[in-house]
Amino acid sequence: MPELPDVEGFREILASCARGRRIKRVEVMDADVLHGAGARRLARELTGRRLAEPERHGKWLLVRTDGPTVLLHFGMTGLLLCCDADEPRHRHDRVVLTVDGHELRYRDQRKLRGLWPDDPDRVLSDQGPDAMDLGLADFRELLSARRGGLKSALMNQSLLAGLGNLTADEILWRARLRPSRAASGLTGEEVRRLHARLRSVLRSSIRVGQIPPRPSWLTGHRDDADPHCPRCDGRLRRDRIAGRTAVWCPACQR
Repeated sequence: MPELPDVEGFREILASCARGRRIKRVEVMDADVLHGAGARRLARELTGRRLAEPERHGKWLLVRTDGPTVLLHFGMTGLLLCCDADEPRHRHDRVVLTVDGHELRYRDQRKLRGLWPDDPDRVLSDQGPDAMDLGLADFRELLSARRGGLKSALMNQSLLAGLGNLTADEILWRARLRPSRAASGLTGEEVRRLHARLRSVLRSSIRVGQIPPRPSWLTGHRDDADPHCPRCDGRLRRDRIAGRTAVWCPACQR
């Protein structure tokens, strides 16, 4: 599932491929991914518009133009690609914007989310602050007022936008904190450590456009048949937490 680092990568693709260029054509192959507008309205409002600097908030990509803004959410299987115009289309390409010999293709197999040609303030009204923008003091306040476990808090988009299952597990493993630990019960040092690991994991992941499955990362072992911790070699545990599979180390995350 695309998380904050993936969407930041899509933002960079959009910026490098199309920023400052005009949209020549809008093609909607599957209107099921459109929310709040049909295919004709989307084409009418975007054709001829010049693309501005794109933005990201959490897992949302904001496609800015000199007119309307379109928000993209990638659900579990969404992608944004910059392709040559003569490159064959994929059967899961749902919306294509032609821009000066290139095509921006929104590709999504499962179609769980999609495109919102709408006011960003309205669409993002239920989103918390972006995880990369949150300072330590605000992070501490956010956790202190939260009931429930740490992983649930980190993945709650209305509290903190951008973190998904893989990112949350990696951050908690690096901070040596159990996913079910009460969010409001951390010491000052634990909050500082958690915030620092959050930022370092996101920075490292943004550089490669995903949560990297490196051997030294928890992510590199979570799908092993018999997963072991890359830090202590203890056996990793899988639990259902916050509706998702949490992978953690009982020896390290006490």
